[in-house]
Amino acid sequence: MTPARAIILNALGLYAIALVLIAAFAAQLILHELPCPLCLLQRVLFAALAIGPILNIRFGPRPSHYALSLFAAVAGAVASTRQVLLHIMPPDPGIGSTLLGLHLYTWGIVTFVVVFAGCGFYLLVSDELVPGPVHYGWVSRMALRVFALTILANAVTVFFEEELHWFLPANRFVH
Repeated sequence: MTPARAIILNALGLYAIALVLIAAFAAQLILHELPCPLCLLQRVLFAALAIGPILNIRFGPRPSHYALSLFAAVAGAVASTRQVLLHIMPPDPGIGSTLLGLHLYTWGIVTFVVVFAGCGFYLLVSDELVPGPVHYGWVSRMALRVFALTILANAVTVFFEEELHWFLPANRFVH
């Protein structure tokens, strides 16, 4: 794979992460499902997943950039697993809407594991992880802008929904 294709692949990954955050944001606004603390943590960890692709787009693909995404994927899988374990026993129906029969936090586990496996596989098979000149086009620049706007919109709405509370309840949906 050429470095230019690696940059495009990273831009597509950045779009995918932005899409996940936009979907969570849409559920929050359209379905009026306020995020719980673990949901907010998962959103932060999805944003942390994007650090690797952002650095790859800006400075060229490097193993250290993929390592940052790997660490975020592991932390995200742990946070998502914690939330699944909170709601795994019957008769608990879980929190929020489902997509294809799974709650969004369950999809979080799937996504974090797929990202982990994808980064690991790319590190195994790629021989283009040598720093060199970086040439990125409008697709990559647009991916950076879409992601930045997504993070900004999420941060602003969470701030206004939670107001100036310095702590969040452990789980506002459990009685």
